[in-house]
Amino acid sequence: MDLEERVAELERRMAELESAGPAAPAVGDGDFWALDALKARHPVSDDADGAVLFTGAVRVPTGHRYEWQYGQLTETLFDGDWSETADSFAALGNPVRLRLLREILGGLRTAADLAALEGVGTTGQIYHHLRQLTGAGWLHVAGRGQYEVPAGRVVPLLVVLTAARPVT
Repeated sequence: MDLEERVAELERRMAELESAGPAAPAVGDGDFWALDALKARHPVSDDADGAVLFTGAVRVPTGHRYEWQYGQLTETLFDGDWSETADSFAALGNPVRLRLLREILGGLRTAADLAALEGVGTTGQIYHHLRQLTGAGWLHVAGRGQYEVPAGRVVPLLVVLTAARPVT
């Protein structure tokens, strides 16, 4: 096989691998301990639909620690009105708002602090984004013009960010 044929074959193989999508992560014994506990508590069977659980124990850049867990029965999720979550997702669907949330979790608390960042827009635009995030419950005013992510939203925010990333 000459060099051109070998390169063509390598390119073909790379294209095939890339089109296959991300590989599932390797699973070892005990890797699904949370899932195993959830299934023991809410099995999936002919008469039970199971449940969804998300949980986390985190330390954010400011040093604050959060531990949180929440779950829903599958039937409750399918019976609910999914459109009620649209505003929450819409608030997160903007790169500047995501950056503001990250910076606030990192310790910047006021609109003035945030306005000093490059690429986040004018003070008016920042206030618009902060209102969107506050209205959707991702932020609240902690007093004296300081914003913070409510404790009960820190882990859910990180869960949403984790779920939105491609599986590697």
